[in-house]
Amino acid sequence: MSRFAKLKGLVAAPFTPMNADGSLNLEAIRPYADLLVDQGIIGAFICGTTGEGFSMTVAERKAVAEEWVRAAAGRLKVIVHVGHNCQQDAAELAAHAEKCGAYGIASIAPNFYKPCCVEDLVDFFVPIAAAAPSLPFYYYNMPSMSGVCLSVDRFLEVGAERIPSLQGVKFTHNNLMEMNQCISMKDGEFEILHGFDEILLCGLSLGAEAAVGSTYNYAGKVYNALLEAFRSGDLAKARELQRYSVKIVEVIIRYGGGVRGGKAIMNLLGIPCGECRLPLNRFTDKEYASLREDLEAIGFFEHIR
Repeated sequence: MSRFAKLKGLVAAPFTPMNADGSLNLEAIRPYADLLVDQGIIGAFICGTTGEGFSMTVAERKAVAEEWVRAAAGRLKVIVHVGHNCQQDAAELAAHAEKCGAYGIASIAPNFYKPCCVEDLVDFFVPIAAAAPSLPFYYYNMPSMSGVCLSVDRFLEVGAERIPSLQGVKFTHNNLMEMNQCISMKDGEFEILHGFDEILLCGLSLGAEAAVGSTYNYAGKVYNALLEAFRSGDLAKARELQRYSVKIVEVIIRYGGGVRGGKAIMNLLGIPCGECRLPLNRFTDKEYASLREDLEAIGFFEHIR
């Protein structure tokens, strides 16, 4: 049995604020953290896909982690994504996360030279998790980005024997059968963080109690209302809110997806996140105007209050 307590609630995957010249805008992180707390968010999963972690240097990722821990000030549980194609750099980021006071660490699979089997993936993660032995370690399973689609329940089985701090999985995949298998393993020993916002209700129905997502950055109140409806047994209300969340996702897809479109939404809400780094291209003034119109058309600004 894991020595770490399980999370319950919504963990946002923050965008990394940047200045006009592409440098980090660390000053924007404190008001960003305040916004998450105001929405009832319990944690921040930083430097992952949404946070453009693979577009930053190791030094930049450390700076972002330090500032998020400071800004969270115990109000948010900060999980630092330390994934890297270089095992040594990932271990360095893990050790730094522990040193600066993060709640936990996570790592996606290496995505250039890919592991051929679960055992190879575990071998890759062992020294990374060992670099931060006091923190829970989560495998960030996202085949759509990593290209690695190995058995997750098998990973948990093998990983538990070799990674003492293995807490569970950030499960960003739509294979709900596999997710159910992971939740059910060893009488629910592992923590399975649901990773697809638009099907959160499906994960909750299988037993997930916590979720990580990019739309929780700005629509946290919508999803917390969904959580409350589900927990109270009001499935009709929960389904209604999930359908509304899909409308939000449909809008951001029109603008390049959750990272590019979502970062633009944060700018519209007054959190200066700036633009994405290349190869994600800059948002134009015309796009900002169109995005605002599309959001107003679905009552977005009223729903998120």
